[in-house]
Amino acid sequence: MKINEKIRQLREQHQLSQENMADKLGMSVTGYAKIERGEVRSTLQRLEQISEVFEMDICELFAFGENEKIYFNNSVVESTNSNNFLFAVGNENLEKAIQQLQLMLTHKDELLLQKDKIIHGLERELELLRKLQN
Repeated sequence: MKINEKIRQLREQHQLSQENMADKLGMSVTGYAKIERGEVRSTLQRLEQISEVFEMDICELFAFGENEKIYFNNSVVESTNSNNFLFAVGNENLEKAIQQLQLMLTHKDELLLQKDKIIHGLERELELLRKLQN
């Protein structure tokens, strides 16, 4: 099941409308609807916000509706404080687990890129401020 389908299913289970979700996430209804239709890729931050609305960890959001369980150090993951987790899966679910992990890695890379851009911008501002002081 794709992440957008999981989000829609969870929203319906929690008896929330798309308007309710958009309001809770601080976004437009149109923008939220695009997430559910899979028309846009959500950032990791947005997925964390969505998981908070459903009162679950982001790992649970990724695993929702799947047969595999998430394990960390031989016990079920209860928080997302660690990046060191493995999906315990049967062979038939291995491809799904790999896809989920690739999605998470993609979002991690996006966040690192954003961080680098912010740092670069701050470095430029600092350089300009130093020039103004001299």
